[in-house]
Amino acid sequence: MGGKNESSSATLELFLKIGLDERTAKNTVANNKVTTNLTAVIREAGVIEGCNRTVGNLLYSVATKYPANALAHRPVLLEYVVSSKIKTTAQLEAAFSFLSNTASESLHVKEFEEACGVGIEVSVEDIEKTVSEIFELNKESILASRYRTNVGDIFANIRKRLPWADPKIVKQLVDAKLYELLGERTAADNEKPTKQKKEKPAKVEEKKVSVETAVQPSEEELNPFLNFPDPKENFKVHTEIFFSDRPVLRCCNSKEMLDKHLMVTGGKVYSRFPPEPNGYLHIGHAKAMFVSFGLARERDGCCYLRFDDTNPEAEKKEYIDHIQEIVSWLGWKPFKITYTSDYFQELYELAVELIRRGHAYVDHQTAEEIKEYREKKMNSPWRDRPISESLRLFDEMKRGMIEEGKATLRMKQDMQSDNFNMYDLIAYRIKFTPHPHAGDKWCIYPSYDYAHCIVDSLENITHSLCTLEFETRRASYYWLLHSLDLYQPYVWEYSRLNVTNTVMSKRKLNFLVTNKHVDGWDDPRLMTLAGLRRRGVTSSAINTFVRGIGITRSDNSMIRMDRLEYHIREELNKTAARAMVVLNPLKVVITNFDSASVMDLEAKKWPDAQTEDSSAFYKVPFSNVVYIEQSDFRMKDSKDYYGLAPGKSVLLRYAFPIKCTDVVLADDNQTIVEIRAEYDPSKKTKPKGVLHWVCEPSPGVEPLKAEVRLFEKLFNSENPAELDDWLADLNPNSKKVVTGAYAVPVLKSAAVGDRFQFERLGYFAVDKDSTPDNLMFNRIVTLRDSYGKVGK
Repeated sequence: MGGKNESSSATLELFLKIGLDERTAKNTVANNKVTTNLTAVIREAGVIEGCNRTVGNLLYSVATKYPANALAHRPVLLEYVVSSKIKTTAQLEAAFSFLSNTASESLHVKEFEEACGVGIEVSVEDIEKTVSEIFELNKESILASRYRTNVGDIFANIRKRLPWADPKIVKQLVDAKLYELLGERTAADNEKPTKQKKEKPAKVEEKKVSVETAVQPSEEELNPFLNFPDPKENFKVHTEIFFSDRPVLRCCNSKEMLDKHLMVTGGKVYSRFPPEPNGYLHIGHAKAMFVSFGLARERDGCCYLRFDDTNPEAEKKEYIDHIQEIVSWLGWKPFKITYTSDYFQELYELAVELIRRGHAYVDHQTAEEIKEYREKKMNSPWRDRPISESLRLFDEMKRGMIEEGKATLRMKQDMQSDNFNMYDLIAYRIKFTPHPHAGDKWCIYPSYDYAHCIVDSLENITHSLCTLEFETRRASYYWLLHSLDLYQPYVWEYSRLNVTNTVMSKRKLNFLVTNKHVDGWDDPRLMTLAGLRRRGVTSSAINTFVRGIGITRSDNSMIRMDRLEYHIREELNKTAARAMVVLNPLKVVITNFDSASVMDLEAKKWPDAQTEDSSAFYKVPFSNVVYIEQSDFRMKDSKDYYGLAPGKSVLLRYAFPIKCTDVVLADDNQTIVEIRAEYDPSKKTKPKGVLHWVCEPSPGVEPLKAEVRLFEKLFNSENPAELDDWLADLNPNSKKVVTGAYAVPVLKSAAVGDRFQFERLGYFAVDKDSTPDNLMFNRIVTLRDSYGKVGK
């Protein structure tokens, strides 16, 4: 007992020597795992006699956060920390990220230093200049909010410009600048602000600290569709529309109208998924499908797949076919497939009725003039033309008698409204373009703002669900249905799905594809559903991910890519058979194994494979020529290194221990040509390191070759869409093709779409370009799971 107390005291003293405060040091001693790690880090760093507090705090971070898959490089990092080449938490976090991606592969020092800002000195003058510029840009809002200003946003903007600046100096200068601009705090500054709901800015989802006790899921998590009302309640006020020149309009269904609707639907839920067929669907559409199809499935209702095909210039049959295929792949079955163009005649007739009622007019302003007049809240010169004149001109538009761009039909809403989506939106425009679905019957086409609400009504949709950016269109939606005395669906908006390190805009995705920045719409680096499917992500993992996010109106938060990868790993860990592949082969000749012999060994497809289940195993040949990863051998051994080194033993997984007896070098006396080793047939040797491997299937025959594509994040920044030059943020290392990989023979029969866990490397899927003679695998995700460790 006394010995244990003495040991704890000595450890506490060691931790205090490196500058930890007493409370942190005591808490650390109470945690055996952190104590072991921190003690090892201190000894490895050579600071047993102590160091300054800055270095000590960084060492503590290394002990608690260092990526486990890159232990081979920890001594290198510690040298940079002790020598103060890495001296800030920002640099250290960058180092963790770089080393985690490097794993056990060779460390490229120049790339490492660039990634961590080594040698970059940010002067006080540089920080002062940046702080002044940030304050100048935000001066008005700072003066308005005074000391309630969100200083975190200011720090974030400074970090974005000067990632390696000393945070202490930054804080001092920001505090001084605030005082210079605002002066002393007043009594009003110290008052607690009144609580009110406000829209939060886009932010990256915060990582949550994991809690050991199991948290019971909420009712909403078990059933995310509880928020939505029953169709029979659709008589309530949907929304209030405020006008500049007339009373508030409270839109709702009359009892007669609702009864008529319920007779058609039988009181069932009717929803719709209405994609525009002008591109490939992305993961945001997976959430939209989950919301609309999911609600219908939950309530035993119906969900239409409706193609919003009002823009013939941008739409293609290729996109229509793709959307139907993806909807089916995600497991959704439409009640009926329809097109907005199916309703072109009804839409036209209702437009005529809208003119007759005095709620629409034919306008001759150009697009630029319409924009200018809307910005100035000015009425069009043709707004008050006679109804009979608009009817005649609209008929001429339909019959192709007016040139394209010379006339539009506009809704007569409220040009003085506070809602810009009530500024006389366009209902119809002229386009002499054949329609992919309707042919050449029409030369006028309805706008989205005119068509989507009317078709919702015509299809008796009970729940019209869309993302929050459409919330301002709600007034226009209900104004139009009210003006035509049509049934009004229940509209509800939810937060859209944004994922880090990618773009979700169809325009940006289309630019990447057409300008060859990626290899097509199904490039595995894209967050398109075709790209995710080709990468090897399963539809069930995507649906589980989307369900986990939930259906809320909370904010426009950014969901970390880690969260999606967590759900992918969760599924593949249970469903992907194990196999062995060596990406960068290094030849090992086993000198005490007969060169003419080949031994068949059994390897597990699953970690918990039972010996009596033969289907849970596969045959792997073992001969005297084995290949291991180049990164699993080094000339100089160390205590924390578990790979092969001269005179050292490792275990070849499912096979035997081998010991390195000799190293054959090339003429440059540096490049390793091959390793000579001896194996232990008795398996009495018990090495710590376990390596994956592939060998010659028969004497002198090369192992099965494969091409392996390793994918990383497509963009370096978490939110590239907000950057002025978003293309400059493309990650040049987002795709690495390994052409000379070796695989175990069982993979010869792998078919397109088959998924495997390549031991120690990650999860992989057979690419669509793969053939039996040229196997190609895409890495789906690595084995590392950062999200699962910090909470779901």
